[in-house]
Amino acid sequence: MIYCGIDWAERTHDVALVDDSGQLLAKRHITDDATGYRILLDLLIEYGDTEETPIPVAIETSRGLLVAVLRTGKRQVFAINPMAAARYRDRHSVSRKKPDPGDALVLANILRTDMHAHRPLPGDSDLARAIAVLARAQQDVVWNRQQAANQLRSLPREYYPAALAAFEPWRNGLCRPEARELLKSAPTPARAARLTRTQIAAALKRAGRQRGIEAEAERLREVFRADWAHQPPLVEDALGKQMLALLIQLTAACTTADDLAEAVEEAFPQHPDAEVITSFPGLGVQLGARVLAEIGDDRNRFADARDLKAYAGSSPITRASGKKSSVTRRWVKNDRLNHAGYLWAFSAMRHSPGAGAHYRRRRDEHGDWHASAQRNLFNRMIGQLHHCLQKGELFDEQLAFPTLLASTA
Repeated sequence: MIYCGIDWAERTHDVALVDDSGQLLAKRHITDDATGYRILLDLLIEYGDTEETPIPVAIETSRGLLVAVLRTGKRQVFAINPMAAARYRDRHSVSRKKPDPGDALVLANILRTDMHAHRPLPGDSDLARAIAVLARAQQDVVWNRQQAANQLRSLPREYYPAALAAFEPWRNGLCRPEARELLKSAPTPARAARLTRTQIAAALKRAGRQRGIEAEAERLREVFRADWAHQPPLVEDALGKQMLALLIQLTAACTTADDLAEAVEEAFPQHPDAEVITSFPGLGVQLGARVLAEIGDDRNRFADARDLKAYAGSSPITRASGKKSSVTRRWVKNDRLNHAGYLWAFSAMRHSPGAGAHYRRRRDEHGDWHASAQRNLFNRMIGQLHHCLQKGELFDEQLAFPTLLASTA
């Protein structure tokens, strides 16, 4: 067999081909454009690459146009972790040199010696990959929105206690559209004290409020005009400008998150696995899309449910040395899937009697802490999800938790 290794870079790539004995057959330096991709494919064809027997390729990334070109057809593309590649590099040289052509040769030799120990990129459908792009982007924006909201929540403590008191009765407080609209009109306590009842009511209407506007405007007016401590005027104005800048970031994050959520709601129901995923308690469109984005729709990606549990970081791991042994949670995992799993388990134990009973049993009988019991519930339900996806079956509460439901009854 022939093995190919590609040292990926921003503008150019180094390619190396080796045979079964480790002999270097060819090496090329190609550019990151259509011409370079054509040279690479011609090189592979020259050394026996066909549609039936494609040459496997090792590269240190799983995305980009180069990877998209290589994944056409039945070719196996292995995304090697850069840390793992660095360990393999030390097997061939102790001088710690790192030439790009040498890295390509190392990647090719990884496939030659240990291809069975590495996982190729999954053969997901185009729709699943498109959903993954949208779901991950929406998840990133939600995290950015939360970060901007935390900054916006902490800033008024330095100079604007009236805002904290005014928006405290509201759910989500400063992150509500009404709060953002009022802070935009009055970013400092001095300007807030000068707002009239009519101006406050107009700001609430612009934010979309429809009920209790007059009473709420009167309450806010009294809070803003109460006696509060103040920063010096110049400092207060500067903090007000910082407040406006944070409001722009938060508003943009909220708008982007809503737009991406709508895109996910359009794309996810079109996937054949959407019906199975959303049949599970706690998995709606957004959270179900995040789960599908990470596990994909390639049925051969995970040999069994244990592989998927380890990938999600829900199954425990045993660390043993001599007479000492400990069972702990996994640190190396898919962080996105693990985060979605905690949200899934938290929602499932409220909407599923069996899931709730399982969580309580882990807390009461096994003495687990909240996070540990929640992780155990996620571990069980993601195994059930793997079974349902393999068999094409919907979630059944009676089959998922038969013993727990009987004991609860």
